[in-house]
Amino acid sequence: MMTAIDAVRSVHHRIFGSLERVADAWLLGLLARFAFAAVLWMYFLNSAQTKVGDGLFGFFSIQPGAYYQIAYPAVEAANGDIGAVPFFPWGLMVVLGTYAEFILPLLIVIGLFSRLAALGMIGFIAVQTFVDITVHQIGAEAVGTIFDRLPDAVIADQRLLWVVPLAVVVLKGPGLLSVDVILGRRRDNTASAMHARA
Repeated sequence: MMTAIDAVRSVHHRIFGSLERVADAWLLGLLARFAFAAVLWMYFLNSAQTKVGDGLFGFFSIQPGAYYQIAYPAVEAANGDIGAVPFFPWGLMVVLGTYAEFILPLLIVIGLFSRLAALGMIGFIAVQTFVDITVHQIGAEAVGTIFDRLPDAVIADQRLLWVVPLAVVVLKGPGLLSVDVILGRRRDNTASAMHARA
């Protein structure tokens, strides 16, 4: 005989099992990308814009501020002379970091190469965090700790929350409304049409 607890469990499993089956393939990635776009896209875009010049052609000109933000130890070793900073590895890091900050968030938002872009952003955030702590030497109160009673540390708490939607995209994919899914359907339709002709 079914007890009340068994009945509640059965109803719970039916309701949430159905929701999971319906939403699993398309909703989680879409919500994760939406959260990233709503909370972080403008942050990274504004940060990237501080590293390049103004206007269309300014986009192709890395500004000195980018070196101070990304490669401060090398700028300091060159006595503030950006021209004296060696391209390998420092200049390359500045160029790659600057354009990654433009390109990776855009790829995540539109859902193109989503899993690789999200993985790249996780790496970018890890490097950004390392630079903030070691190079810019932000204080312990800004670093904070996880599992404490304060949920607002700039590094430990915020950056962990930044990584969660990106991890969802890496593990679950971009969701239904994405360029990856559209291109995948087009490829599948082309393959089906070619198979039907054979």
